[in-house]
Amino acid sequence: PRSDCIAAEQLCLSDSTCNATYRTLEHCALAKTRVLPLDHNSRVRCLNAELDLGNSSLLHCKCQRRMKRQEHCLRVFWTVHASLADGYFNLETSPYENPANEEHWKTDYNKLAAVLSGKDCSQLSGDATNPCLKATHVCNLSKKCVRHRTDYASICTRGAGSEDMCDRRKCHRGLRNFFEKVPEDFTKRILFCPCQDEICGERRRKTIVPECSFHYNTKPNCLWLLDSCLEDHICKSRLADFQQNCQPADMSPDGCSQHNHAACLQAYMGMIGTPMTPNYISNSSVDVSLWCTCESSGNQKEKCDQILGMFESNKCL
Repeated sequence: PRSDCIAAEQLCLSDSTCNATYRTLEHCALAKTRVLPLDHNSRVRCLNAELDLGNSSLLHCKCQRRMKRQEHCLRVFWTVHASLADGYFNLETSPYENPANEEHWKTDYNKLAAVLSGKDCSQLSGDATNPCLKATHVCNLSKKCVRHRTDYASICTRGAGSEDMCDRRKCHRGLRNFFEKVPEDFTKRILFCPCQDEICGERRRKTIVPECSFHYNTKPNCLWLLDSCLEDHICKSRLADFQQNCQPADMSPDGCSQHNHAACLQAYMGMIGTPMTPNYISNSSVDVSLWCTCESSGNQKEKCDQILGMFESNKCL
């Protein structure tokens, strides 16, 4: 049975044979993160160690998006599945359990309407033409939502747009906290609010304070962004989740191989606050992209275009 990777690791370490195999895999994973070339014998030893786990719970464990010690759990997952990251970036297996359920994403608006009906709604007058402003006001009705939104906004706006560079790492962490700790009832309304004009669109585009979380002074190469992502357990895991749940399928009527748009949108939200943070590219459309370019990619141009295309021309997303 599938278990959480922290529990599976503890079970494995209590068994001498499994413990020895796991220590070998830790060495293999460490070599990969440091990009140390493994000789043929080492590669065979690493592969055999993964196979030696057989049907143990460690090989089939998963992590929860909002669990405590998430980074520890993800480190265990990638220790056991280091071979999945071989070659290019096709991380086909998500370390996360339970993709979003479509119905769950459709039924929470009534709950919010009930919350609003018991409040003084004078502040919401005029919001009908700006759903993004209304979504912000709805967030303000939740102490948790307004606290985490204020936290990341204050961090991400500090130094943004001035000669002092903002602290992008702290900004990203604040964004991840917002999207992980605040109920999706609130976060997805703010991020995906439907706009009919550019004033609303600008508010939506600036949700993540792009001057700090998204823009660099010059656009980096997308391959550099990918390398930054694969060095980070959280980003690598969110990318794997995105690739699994937003995999486009030309022959599918809805454009998604998994036929679950809710899981794709949840995976997209998971990318925000990582080195590969995406965002809306203008105030007048819902097109999204990464802040990177594929110019000067040499013989890796095709791979680079593939990375950019996951966001810019993904029918499922």
